[in-house]
Amino acid sequence: MAYHSFLLEPISCHAWNKDRTQIALCPNNHDVHVYKKDGAKWTKIHELKEHNGQVTGIDWAPDSNRIVTCGTDRNAYVWSLKGDVWKPTLVILRINRAARCVRWSPRENKFAVGSGSRLISICYFEQENDWWVCKHIKKPIRSTILSLDWHPNNVLLAAGSCDFKCRVFSAYIKEVEEKPGPTPWGSKMPFGEVLFESGPSAAEHKSTGGEEVGGGWVHGVCFSQSGNRLAWTSHDSTLAIAEGGKSGTISSLSSETLPLLCVTFITENSLVAAGHDCYPVLFVYDGAKGSVTFGGKLDVPKQASQKGVSARERFQNLDRRATTSDTAEPFLESLHKNSISQISVLGGDRSNCTKFCTTGMDGGMAIWDVKTLESSMKGLKIV
Repeated sequence: MAYHSFLLEPISCHAWNKDRTQIALCPNNHDVHVYKKDGAKWTKIHELKEHNGQVTGIDWAPDSNRIVTCGTDRNAYVWSLKGDVWKPTLVILRINRAARCVRWSPRENKFAVGSGSRLISICYFEQENDWWVCKHIKKPIRSTILSLDWHPNNVLLAAGSCDFKCRVFSAYIKEVEEKPGPTPWGSKMPFGEVLFESGPSAAEHKSTGGEEVGGGWVHGVCFSQSGNRLAWTSHDSTLAIAEGGKSGTISSLSSETLPLLCVTFITENSLVAAGHDCYPVLFVYDGAKGSVTFGGKLDVPKQASQKGVSARERFQNLDRRATTSDTAEPFLESLHKNSISQISVLGGDRSNCTKFCTTGMDGGMAIWDVKTLESSMKGLKIV
């Protein structure tokens, strides 16, 4: 495992380039910093300045090498590298609330933006007019969209929101792609069609007097590499998994962790999630039994958990924790010293991940080696 502290400010979001030699991140403000790996260090090589509100989402298209950003200024920008300069193109999202998250589709011919306007903007490039346009998915969303993830077929889109729901929509844009074939999630896929929805049905919701039944804000969503499984994490510390083609059957586990903010598959049966506990945790899914089990806490190497730290490190930790005394609270024996807000696969893919990356509110980035974790931690088994 390796840890690098970029800033004292929280990292609100990040994205990697194709060969994983550069990372774009937002230090919790309206700028995006691009760092390049220089030996064991990271050197800042670009600053993307165009938003006039906090940047809330970044995604870096691996093949076209374009960066898309969105923010609380209700705008999105597509950045293209011209020589040594990143040039922005404004995308009109037609929203009246903050944009919260953004994701390129697998074929990079469109991207999705979730917002507080209770809708998702599906944006694509219109060749005739040489600009980005968007279509809106609105129904049945009833609150802010917090997380998005694309199915590998480039058409289905999973969304988690503050109305306690995880949904799968069709984001089929006939102007830029061929008609999709059937999937385990459904065969009829007109734009905006809801193919899956978690939680109580509309009838059940009505029978309870309009009150939500269980759950919490859906902070993170993730399709497996095959696209046949969908996982999401909720603010009630629950991790849930649904399988396409199984009539909406949902397997869930209420963990003993603090709320989980992000999740990713590292194999078809294993997932890593993280959040307010400041360290990633493993979950294992048994498809035959339809059960989710807690696989263990992914802790830090021994040298990182030693309490003997230098004076410089001690004062950095005090600043991150906003305390005036090093005895005001227990020392966190973890790489991250504050909540983890994002996980991304760094080596391999979601069917065979070899490394993954976490960034958090402590302004740091940690890189975790899956094999090292499995061999160094007793009882940890990744399947």
